[in-house]
Amino acid sequence: MRFFFFLSVAVVYTATLHAQELYVATEPASNMPRHSIGIRLANEGMFQSDFKHRTNLEVMVGANKNLMLHGSAYLSDFYQTDQKFEGLSFYGKYRFLSIDGIQRHFRGAVFTRYSSVSNPLINEEINLEGDNSGIQAGLVLTQLIHKLGLSGSVSYTKASDNRDFDLLSSQADESIGYTFSSGYLLFPKVYKDYGQTNLNLYLEFLGKSNPSRGENMMDIAPAIQFIFNSKIRLDVSQRFQLWGNLNRTVENMYLLRLEYNIFNAL
Repeated sequence: MRFFFFLSVAVVYTATLHAQELYVATEPASNMPRHSIGIRLANEGMFQSDFKHRTNLEVMVGANKNLMLHGSAYLSDFYQTDQKFEGLSFYGKYRFLSIDGIQRHFRGAVFTRYSSVSNPLINEEINLEGDNSGIQAGLVLTQLIHKLGLSGSVSYTKASDNRDFDLLSSQADESIGYTFSSGYLLFPKVYKDYGQTNLNLYLEFLGKSNPSRGENMMDIAPAIQFIFNSKIRLDVSQRFQLWGNLNRTVENMYLLRLEYNIFNAL
């Protein structure tokens, strides 16, 4: 009985530490628990002259405490009137740094993404999550201080020809990405068990630059997040462009995402 008591305390303590760094628009340096599987279903889009949206099915695996793998499939009507399958992307993140303290920790990780899609290449923004084929590599650092989580990242993306369309010599084929995210655990005020509902608030800044063309953009993305029974996660976010001169497929998009986690699945 004593063992199970301390185990339950450890689970609640871990949930308290990690809830507010499950960012909505970005990934933190922390990983999901090892041997666990997560399934995400997300929908993002915009209401302008007509309604356009993209659906993303994502499977995540915690291979071990330092390595996390994702696979995603994309479906949208951004480039045509009907929904169609756009392509796939694969993401990996390796945590190389962990500094732990009392109700705080610092994490460092490197990540990479490879994407293969078939959409027309008509925009200057390079986006490997449904619009462009290519490869990305980056660094992310995350600091947790009690109920406040802070995270920043920088990345380099090299675009390639899409499966059915080629990049033109006049189009940008590389970009620099940079993000800053903050998250705060609003509820519960005091943890009693892992079945309590978490309410987290986020504010994220998402920037990109095409250095060869002098083009850039910066978005702000406030978000709210609910976590039920430590397994089910619901994200609601809205992006707004603060500034930018990049030709983009979509801007000022909403995001709805549902995630379910299976612990010790492997």
